[in-house]
Amino acid sequence: MKRPRILVCCSDDGVGAEFSALLERTATASVESANDRQFLRHAEDGQTDLVVLVAVHAEASRCLEVAARVRRRQPALPIILVTAFGSEPLAVRALRAGVTDYLRLPVSSDELAGSLARCLPAGAPAAGETAVHDGEERMIGESAPICQVRAAVKRIAAADCTVLITGETGTGKELIAQLVHTQSRRRGKPLVSINCAAIPDTLLESEIFGYERGAFTGAAGLREGALELAARGSAFFDEIGDMSLPAQAKILRAIETHEVHRVGGHTRVPLDVRLIAATNQDLEQSVNEGRFRKDLYFRLNVARVHLPPLRERKEDIPLILDHYRKALNRQFAQDVEGFADETMQCMLDYGWPGNVRELRNMLEAVFVGGPSRRIGLAELPAHFGGRRRTPAGPARHERDELLSALSATNWNKSKAAQQLRWSRMTLYRKLAKYRLTCNSDRRECDSA
Repeated sequence: MKRPRILVCCSDDGVGAEFSALLERTATASVESANDRQFLRHAEDGQTDLVVLVAVHAEASRCLEVAARVRRRQPALPIILVTAFGSEPLAVRALRAGVTDYLRLPVSSDELAGSLARCLPAGAPAAGETAVHDGEERMIGESAPICQVRAAVKRIAAADCTVLITGETGTGKELIAQLVHTQSRRRGKPLVSINCAAIPDTLLESEIFGYERGAFTGAAGLREGALELAARGSAFFDEIGDMSLPAQAKILRAIETHEVHRVGGHTRVPLDVRLIAATNQDLEQSVNEGRFRKDLYFRLNVARVHLPPLRERKEDIPLILDHYRKALNRQFAQDVEGFADETMQCMLDYGWPGNVRELRNMLEAVFVGGPSRRIGLAELPAHFGGRRRTPAGPARHERDELLSALSATNWNKSKAAQQLRWSRMTLYRKLAKYRLTCNSDRRECDSA
């Protein structure tokens, strides 16, 4: 597997060179710099795995415009915004522009490593390479819950019906979508992913359905949408619970009529595609509250796969740790043999609110710091250390975890995100999801 390629854009050549050097020291990656004129061309060439936009002066708005343009052309490409002028309104604007993560200058190597781990997870294929998904090897675990999931995936994959995947953040919903596709009769055709939470509402329709030349300002030519690109294959709608009601209505019509209309066009395009949707939300509750269409829910909920949280299959933790230990040994050219007994017990006692993704990111942070042959408790990240000795009791709701982290950090959102092992973007999505607002004067958090 070749090294991932990271593209950096910064109007200040000196700062851009410094940041590129920091990236090269932190990531096992090929780092290139580009000016504004070169950047979009390189970002859209299909060979880039991650783009970084660095706003040194009052350039955040320009960077967000560039990010939105990249997102329109490359819906799945991770984008990191680095700025000296971070604020909550900017974070919200970055979220709407499709930015995956954002950092404030100056950036430490640990912060950068954590962001890269979120955007370029261990074992992810580099641009231009095809990931090989072996269901038996990639779905790690031998517990009863995961064996049931494995059996359900095989059964559902053969049925060629619409699939709804549910589960908490970090449980592996995208992996299940890949397995459903690769074990189905459509495996030789494309699997196209659409992140409904990352693409702004104003762009979602053109990304899904495509557009005709002249449909809007900047539409210089015909562009096929994600559903067309997935012809005879599968389309994966990730975080579909975040899709707006108008967009839900259009998706429902496409499912019912088996055809799409490009934005600005009148031609009917036949649709032969399998729909796979995933969400970490309770869609039944969303339907009752009027935030999700009942008819679309019934259309999607034909075959359902629910992924158990890691705390409900703790017997799989040693197997998962061993899997990522081997992968990270290869990535970092290390020879870690395993974990001290007290470290393994700590892993088994911990509640893992971020599930498998949190475990993977935590272990990668250990490898970035230079691990011992047998990883000890002292090598775990500092923010993990404050909670690692707390036995995992009954699972608390994600909203309660969020409120607890905000309270523990005196409502400092950056520190709360770090404690929860979330990116800032994820924290703001959760605040919006649970309709939470913070009153900085009273230091209280209330439901909006």
